Amino acid sequence: MRKQHPLIHTLVHLKGNPRACVYTEPLWGIPFNLFAPYVSIYMYTLGIADSQIGFIASIGMVFQIIFSLLGGVITDKLGRKRTTLIFDILAWSIPCLIWAFSRNFSHFVLAAIINSISRVTMNSWNCLLVEDSDKDKIVNIYTWVYISGLGAAFFAPISGIFIGKFELVPTVRILYIISFVMMTAKFLILYKYSTETKQGKIRMEETKHTSIPTLLKGYSKVFIQILKTPETLLTLGIMLIMSIIGVINNTFWAIIVTERIHIPARLIGVFPFIRSFIMLIFFFTLVPKIGALKFKKPLIIGFSFLIISQIILIITPDTGYFFLVISIILEACSISLINPLLDSMQVVLVDPQERARIMAILYVIVVAFTSPFGWIAGILSGIDRRLPFLLNILLLLSGIILTYCQATKSKQKFYLKN
Repeated sequence: MRKQHPLIHTLVHLKGNPRACVYTEPLWGIPFNLFAPYVSIYMYTLGIADSQIGFIASIGMVFQIIFSLLGGVITDKLGRKRTTLIFDILAWSIPCLIWAFSRNFSHFVLAAIINSISRVTMNSWNCLLVEDSDKDKIVNIYTWVYISGLGAAFFAPISGIFIGKFELVPTVRILYIISFVMMTAKFLILYKYSTETKQGKIRMEETKHTSIPTLLKGYSKVFIQILKTPETLLTLGIMLIMSIIGVINNTFWAIIVTERIHIPARLIGVFPFIRSFIMLIFFFTLVPKIGALKFKKPLIIGFSFLIISQIILIITPDTGYFFLVISIILEACSISLINPLLDSMQVVLVDPQERARIMAILYVIVVAFTSPFGWIAGILSGIDRRLPFLLNILLLLSGIILTYCQATKSKQKFYLKN
């Protein structure tokens, strides 16, 4: 009998919290990926300048530092399940309504601040997903999380059709309202079908009579633990690089494509479609084999592909569709390599007894160093639309150097087994 594909086998045999998290994720991933390509153009069309768009990204990141720090202790005190419900609704349902009816700069700033609460659920949801799961299946589980969001991109061209017919702003407003409904439904369904994790119950009992300020003081000991773990520091460095690149690409990619390369806004949705199609191919062919490799090779290959992608984007001529498609394909290949491995590294290399607080510290450091780059990239974009992506190239080069040096220095072999 023909052997079942490892990803299909993982999906079919998921149980408990991993099953609840993965199966409900499309209700968040689909609406998010439908409006995400148009966020910056939406703001730009409403009269928000490049520098203001960058400032909105940065102010959101500043508040993410606060909520990243609080995320660990809140997750321990309230539990993974309850924290995820409460703070998901605060972080996504409410901002979707604000975005849907935003008229000016202050509205977007308010939504960005409230949306920064998502750093709490980034911690609690990941704990809910992995703490009771089979560690040998972590890469495949995270791969399905990405795949569930990719499905939205196949509907993105439909959004482009509506933008062509009804214009961008009314269409995006409707997308935000749809997102509010779907995301809220996802949060409620996940709460119903998930259970508190074993480690979550232990931490709730241990922190029941301890105040949040007292728990925050314990971060110093956890921070020292992080500094003594070279592999965790490597993970932190890659998280930081990918976070900055994510902010720059999510905020300014659509602007360079429409304002410099002069691709019509109604066609923007086609490119996420292409990206998702390529990523799906990689997820089902290459990613299941990553677990048998050391981290060095896939990360360096991924960074290299992403560098070439950014170079092509920078040199793409006016209405250069072919160049843009090649750039998107290379970006999809690189993200398919980097993201599932990075997520898995965060799980495998973290002490399970202190996962919530360790991840909270990592998120704080990442957000703290990332926060100025939205504003910096906004200034660079105002000078020349290509400059933010030149900054990406420099960051990716530093990622290659970091990965190579750490892999050479460390004598411990790091494997992620499937």
